[in-house]
Amino acid sequence: MIDTHSHILPGLDDGAQTMAETIALLEKAVSEQITDIIATPHGYHPNFKTDLALMQQQLKTVQDYITEQGMPLNIHAGMECRLSENLPERLAKGEALTLAGSRYVLLELPSSGIPAYTVPIIQQLISANYVPIIAHAERNQGIIEKPERLRKLLLHGALAQVTAGSVAGSFGKAIQKTAMTLIEANLIHVYGSDVHNMDVRPFKFNDGLDYLEKKNHHEIVDLLLENNERIIQNRHLIVLEPQDIPKPKWWNVFA
Repeated sequence: MIDTHSHILPGLDDGAQTMAETIALLEKAVSEQITDIIATPHGYHPNFKTDLALMQQQLKTVQDYITEQGMPLNIHAGMECRLSENLPERLAKGEALTLAGSRYVLLELPSSGIPAYTVPIIQQLISANYVPIIAHAERNQGIIEKPERLRKLLLHGALAQVTAGSVAGSFGKAIQKTAMTLIEANLIHVYGSDVHNMDVRPFKFNDGLDYLEKKNHHEIVDLLLENNERIIQNRHLIVLEPQDIPKPKWWNVFA
């Protein structure tokens, strides 16, 4: 299994702070039968400085440790790219990274909503042969308030990722409900842990999958895991026809 979203490299952002923390996360990943992890430190986030040279150094340190220990695990370079008007140029110059060297870009929106320039940036990325994948869409306040907003972004060529912890209920019932609403409407294509540490933001990779299995979404589990593999293979992802999003109970009052 492949994890497409992690903050596992030490000392880069709000993820693992030390190599000891990283090692604990690597051991947990192996126990969850994860075979590949894409390291996606924050890129151009207002609260974190992007240091590509340090990232590449930490990536090598972690890969060397994995090799020395004989862990059945591979780690790949990536980045959680903050939405910005010059993101396409940064990608073209190699100042921002795609997922595992593929054409897929993990795109982080502000948690408070969807900026007006989101669609133009998506369009520019598509024109440059990149495919933006919206990170943790279920945790964006604008999408929580109106899930239909995600569908509109997908119509412009974006895809979307859900966080394992959201599905498992770690972020609360409201976010779990939004996650399931998006998944059941075929608006989610990729699955990631967004792991930061062993305590507050652990993997929850299998917990999320188990919850989907419990809800009899076996085919969705297969699709998400297949798409995760296709990312590191740089292949086209499986995209199902979006379904109607159920209206809330109060809808008829205003209809």
